[in-house]
Amino acid sequence: MLSGPWRRAASALRASAAGSRAVHAAGPRPAADSPGSDPASPPAAFDAALLDVLVCPLSKKPLRYEVSTNELINEELGIAYPVIDGIPNMIPQAARMIRRNKQQEEKEQE
Repeated sequence: MLSGPWRRAASALRASAAGSRAVHAAGPRPAADSPGSDPASPPAAFDAALLDVLVCPLSKKPLRYEVSTNELINEELGIAYPVIDGIPNMIPQAARMIRRNKQQEEKEQE
């Protein structure tokens, strides 16, 4: 039996899977219905409880959620994973660098 954060994560995944099956079964939605079509609408909320179980796939370190950019931040590596429609994209190729290497900074200071 799952407990604590694992139970919340499993519940969130089940709810997400159930919702995606309904969308696929009903076919694509019109563009006017899509959550991202209205520029004034806020992005889907990220469930902060997932931070208890999510770690960076590269360093296996905990992540921090940045509300202003809607990203999960790995301070150690200096990378940010985007959160799209409330779902974190944890693919390393999708991450963006948020700071340069110390070596590059030192070269520029010379």
